[in-house]
Amino acid sequence: MSVAARLGRRAIRLSSGVMDTAVLIAILLLTVLGFYAMWDSRQVFNAADAAHYEVYKPTAQNEGKSFAELQAINPEVFAWLTVYGTNIDYPVVQAQDNMRYVNTNAEGEYSLSGAIFLDYRSEKDFSDFSSILYGHHMEKQTMFGEIGLFVDEQYFDARERGMLYYNGREHGLEFFAFVHADAYDFEVFKVKIEDPGARQEYLDRLRAMAIHTRDVPVTAEDRIILLSTCSAATTNGRDILVARITDDVYEDPFTLEETDFVGNMLAVDGLPGLWARTPTWAKAIAMALPPLLLILLSLTIRNKRKKRLKR
Repeated sequence: MSVAARLGRRAIRLSSGVMDTAVLIAILLLTVLGFYAMWDSRQVFNAADAAHYEVYKPTAQNEGKSFAELQAINPEVFAWLTVYGTNIDYPVVQAQDNMRYVNTNAEGEYSLSGAIFLDYRSEKDFSDFSSILYGHHMEKQTMFGEIGLFVDEQYFDARERGMLYYNGREHGLEFFAFVHADAYDFEVFKVKIEDPGARQEYLDRLRAMAIHTRDVPVTAEDRIILLSTCSAATTNGRDILVARITDDVYEDPFTLEETDFVGNMLAVDGLPGLWARTPTWAKAIAMALPPLLLILLSLTIRNKRKKRLKR
């Protein structure tokens, strides 16, 4: 064999080895990145879970002592929201603008899940005719992720009430409309509506826009609250659950088991897929298998090349 032929074979072996090594490194990096993305996503959802705040929830038993502890951690916490039959059970905050709690949780720490927050223009004692609460639309039934489920008529009909705690006592919520609106519809996201006629026009508009309504006798003299979140249905869309605030306090008709069953039964786009119901360990194995198979295939091809070059 000539010198040129030998040098050519060495060059082929070297380039083949470099290419195989680069492919293997790329596959390993993508695998590590995939596992990190899964871990990071899980951390975000865990931080957003309502159970994280359960110890702070004001109840008749603890007389708000734990709630006071949360307020000591973050003085901008001032209320608590519960929507019966869902996992929406969170403290409520308010800042001097509507940006702070987009990426800050109720404990004042940085968090992609943010917090449930009251529009900075609204009064903290909910004395305005119309008040607006915002929250992220998140998967795994966290934050305001379940608001979109009210698009289903059966889901809406089954969940009539909730609770709003502020000024040291509980108040009732009667949900009377589910509205889909554009994020830039300033007529919907309006506060400080003083004129009785304008208030009635606002109520009529909400009912006219509503996908579902309930026969709750709301008047211009009442106080209403809008729970707003991003919609999965349209770009710049917002799903809004509207309630009347009352002085009457209603019992939660749902048990934990019933809430979990019905809550897991529906999703924004229908039943949850197989991947959504797959345990994390199984997802990890499923993600690891393709890269491992590619690595084995690459090693097999590399060995075959070496054998050919040796002939």
